[in-house]
Amino acid sequence: MGSIHVSSRSMIRQAGMGKTPLNGLEAVYHAERPKILRLLCARTGSDAEAEDILQELWIRVRQPSQGPIANSLPYLYRMAQNLVVDRQREVQRRAKRERQWLDQHSTGAAKGGEPADSSPNPEDAILDREEGARLVAALETLPPGAHQVLTLHKVDGLSHAQIADRLGISKSGVEKHMAVAMKYLRRSMLGGY
Repeated sequence: MGSIHVSSRSMIRQAGMGKTPLNGLEAVYHAERPKILRLLCARTGSDAEAEDILQELWIRVRQPSQGPIANSLPYLYRMAQNLVVDRQREVQRRAKRERQWLDQHSTGAAKGGEPADSSPNPEDAILDREEGARLVAALETLPPGAHQVLTLHKVDGLSHAQIADRLGISKSGVEKHMAVAMKYLRRSMLGGY
């Protein structure tokens, strides 16, 4: 402790030579600055961040205190530790906000990654259009009964029993028309296989 008082006194003496006099906490800060910096480097794992926190600590030390500080050194170390904790909390809050934003704005992207472009690539778009054109052509050439049953079931969402009632045919007749339609479409879509 004796060396701290000597350093503090020399700081106070130096400050008296044309500069604003240092208060007790400022003098202890200057005397302990290298040790505080080492502590901050160890706590943060980053020299740059430790320097930033040390600068913030200096700004706070320079502010007028609310009252006398009995033990300046432990008080200074506690301030430094609190600044480290504040930084860590801010990093966590920022990461949480970014995760929430990504979750709200990403479509099918891996968590934590950049949102992926959900539009199909040009080759897939061409293949989809060609397949759609083949399907439309196949539907237009279906036998009338199979076309009507397929439309009522797949487009209108009617059950086989409802189709049978509407068309006045048996349920097995509806199933036969569906089988014909599906077989015909499968052949058309697979190129005659």
